[in-house]
Order: sequence, then C-alpha cells, then structure tokens
Amino acid sequence: MSSRPSFAAIASVRPSLTRGRELARTAADSATDVLHPLITITRGMRLQAGWARSWWARTPKDRRGPALLLCGAGVVVVTLMPYGPLLALGALLACAGWMGRDRTAPAPTGPSEAEAGRLQTLYEALVPYLSDPDDPAPLYARDGSWDSAFSEYAFEGGRLARLHLRYPAYFTDGEPAARARVEQLLHAKAGRGREYRFDWNEEENHLTLLALAPLSRGITAQRFVTAPGETVLGFTDAEAVQRTVPVVDGDEVRDAPPVVWRTGPRATEPHLLALGRPGSGTTGLLRSIALQALCHGDVVVIDGSGGGEYACLVGRPGVLAVESGLAGTCATLEWAAHETERRLIAVNRARQAGRAAPEDTRRPLWILVDRPTALTQLAHAEGRPDPQLLLDVPLRHGRTAGVAVAVADQLDAAEVLAPAVIAHTRARVLLGALDAEHARAVLGAPQGTTSAAEMPPGRGYARLGTGPVLRLQVPATPDPYDEETGAAEREAVLGLLPAADSPADALEHRPEPEADPEPDLVPLQEPPVRPTADLER
Repeated sequence: MSSRPSFAAIASVRPSLTRGRELARTAADSATDVLHPLITITRGMRLQAGWARSWWARTPKDRRGPALLLCGAGVVVVTLMPYGPLLALGALLACAGWMGRDRTAPAPTGPSEAEAGRLQTLYEALVPYLSDPDDPAPLYARDGSWDSAFSEYAFEGGRLARLHLRYPAYFTDGEPAARARVEQLLHAKAGRGREYRFDWNEEENHLTLLALAPLSRGITAQRFVTAPGETVLGFTDAEAVQRTVPVVDGDEVRDAPPVVWRTGPRATEPHLLALGRPGSGTTGLLRSIALQALCHGDVVVIDGSGGGEYACLVGRPGVLAVESGLAGTCATLEWAAHETERRLIAVNRARQAGRAAPEDTRRPLWILVDRPTALTQLAHAEGRPDPQLLLDVPLRHGRTAGVAVAVADQLDAAEVLAPAVIAHTRARVLLGALDAEHARAVLGAPQGTTSAAEMPPGRGYARLGTGPVLRLQVPATPDPYDEETGAAEREAVLGLLPAADSPADALEHRPEPEADPEPDLVPLQEPPVRPTADLER
C-alpha cells in the first residue's frame, strides 16, 4: 500500500524547485548576454537570405542565367585575390550584423520642448507663492528648474492633465486663503474651461492637480436599482464612491457611480436642503426625488413659486397634496405636523407593548417644499405666521416617524430660511456656478474642485452630513407639461408616474390608523378633513 507524501516533504521540495527555476532563468539571461553578437549576426543572415530569395523571385527567367554567371565570376575574382575570402567573409558578417541590429526605437523620455516650456512657466509662476527670501536653499527660485519640484506630470492633447508637485514645509497649507491663491494660479496656467481637483497632502508637503472628465448629461429620469429608503440624487466620479448602478445613458446601458441619500429610522441625514441660482435645477431635483419616493411611500408637495412645476403629480396615487397657495400650504403642513406626532405616538405604544410598528407608520412620508421663502414673504405681507415654522416637528422627529423633508430654494433667499430648516437639513446640495465662499458656507467644507466653464441644469456639488464634497449631476427630470421639454425626456418622466386618479382618491388611498387597545394613553386628535384646497390649477 503506497503512502501519500507528507506536507513537510512537499514543502521541502518546493524551495528546491524555486531555486532551480531561478538558476535556470539566471543562466538563460547570462547566455543571452554572451551570445548577443551571434544572435544579431544570425538574425541578419536570415534577413539577407530572405532578401536574396525575394530578389531571385523578382528576376525575370531570361535574366537569371546571366545573373548567375556574373555572381560566379565575382566569386572567382574574390577567391583569386590575396586575402579575398577572408575579406568577403568579414564584409558578409558586418552586413549581417548591421541588418540584424535591434531597430526598436527607444521610448521617448521626458516632456517635449513645448511641454517643458509650459512646466517651466508654471514653475516660475509659483515662485512668488512658494518661496521665502530667507530660505538658503529654496525649492522655488527665479533661476531654478521645474524638474526639482515637479515629480509627476501628464499631458493630454497638449494640455496639462496631471501634476504632482512638492512645496516647502513653511508654506501655510493649513490656511484656506493660501491654498486658494495657489489653486487659482494652477487653474489659470493649466488651462481654463475644465474642472480640476486639488489633493493636498499636508503630511508630506505634496499637492496633486488632476483634470477631471465632465460628468455625463445623458442620464434621464428612470428606475434606479436601490433599496427602500435610498434615493439617487445624481451621479458623480467613479473614484469618489464605492458603488455603481446600471443606468441608460443616451443609447447605451452602463454602470454609473450614484450619490445615494438614505432616509429612514437609522439615517444620519434624514432631511435635505438644495440651494442654487435660478435655472440651476433645484426644482428638477425635487421632481426626481418625488418620482423615486412614489415607489415606496406618500408624497406631499409644496410649490412656493406657484408656477405649476409639479402639475404632473396632481391626482397621482401616493401624492397626498400639491399645494401652491398660502392657505393650502399652511393646512397641509399643519396636517403633516399632526401626522408626525401621531406616528410617534403609535410607534412608542407599539414598542412599549413589544409589538411591531403599525403598517401605516412604516410607509414613508415625503414632504417636498420648493421655495418656501416666497410663501414666507407672502405670509409676512398678510400678517400671518411663517409657514416654515410648521416644518419644525417633521424636521425634529421625522427620522423616527418615517417622515423625510426635502427643501429647495434659491441661494439669494437662504437668509430667509427658518433656523430649524438650516439646523436639521444635514444633507446638502448646491447647484450652479458659484464661488468658493458660497460653497463653503452651504456645504460646510471647500468644494475641492474648480467650477466648470459650463454648468448645465442639475450640475453642482453634494455633501451628506460630514462626508466628502462630491461632484453631482442630477438626472434630467424636466416638467413633462412644458412645451420646451424634449419628447424623450417627456416620455421618461411620464413613464415613471403612477396611473392618474381623481384628487380625492389620491388623498384618501392610505389606510386608516389602527385603534389603540391601551386606554391609559390618549392619542392626539387628527384634523377631521385633510387639505384639498388649491389642488385645481
């Protein structure tokens, strides 16, 4: 009976095999180096033989005889000459060595003359910002060279695409103003019209500039592969997130990296604030959120501008109200506050009794408010309370009650926003071309990239809580009732809307709350009639 070899025996054989392979590889490399002239001559003789065959094939048949006679006479003459055969053999070997040489052109190293000139210009432009007159050995000097400070670089189409540079330790890289001056200079010298990202490594005193590819604008409203409680705000750079979803981008289907906003009882940023200039796409963002929210929950829409941007949602299943007037807005937000309190009481009772939360409290409720500051100004003019104050309860307790609030407004009116709105909306979106000061004030952190020359609608930045600032492109979700909307985008939005019902059916489709068997707790009385005013345009 044969016994299997032990693991120790196998382990002892493997090192010897590895050493044998290494010795064989070393011997082969040495033999190649020693026999390199012979290999070159052999390659050349093979090329000479091939040339002779092709010459013989090209020679007409009536001329082959005289050609052979001429070659034979030449051989006889060379043989009769003193040292003729040796000279002929040397000439043949020399010709073979010349023809068999390695003709592979060496890869070009270093930048071209134009690229070197641009790097030197950039280096000299950085001298006033990264030098000190008291430095005995400055890294950046007026008579210095760029190769002492720039360790990596890359050009695309004659324009700088990547640059890795070192800067002295005394440079104040912790001050935003000092960073902004260097970034502005690099942006101007590297070429305007593109977006650049600046990665500062304060520990090693390194700065990396990278030209970013523009985000795709061909992604329209569609069903995204997400879990309940996840909403795709838009799409960003591939290296910025660790997740992709399949999307239809123009005529192709590809995987795109999304910016996912999570809501629900365990969400850290349950409410959203989107700001931007007029025409930047904040309304389209809320419309995109509404289309995704209708898959798993109910939606209440407040249109403060009164422009009918959400008319396509009127009468749809899951849309409880679409309000634009002041009276209807106040009634709807008051009902939302009572609904939040009712859900809190129901959830609390269920937990005390050891039961699961009622079904009507687990269905998400979305409150989408567009331009609330316009309604605030109208309420002040009429001497009525600010309707933004009614958002205090949903903002404070919405995470536990399954209520998510998304507010969108213009950046110029940000000072009119209620303190509760600013304090409880930790997910931020900033759309449009804005300066670094506005971005830092809204997002709470520098944007990290320069703005593009062209900022289409839905283009901007997003930051979820204390996370990084991400570039963002919102899916194109225009108003399908707008005459300027393209046919493809109109069909995409209408295809995501549920089948339209009457407004009354849409408001009353939710189930009634369960009766509480505990007599010691008195539930909060709900308003007898849900808001239906101003549904008709």
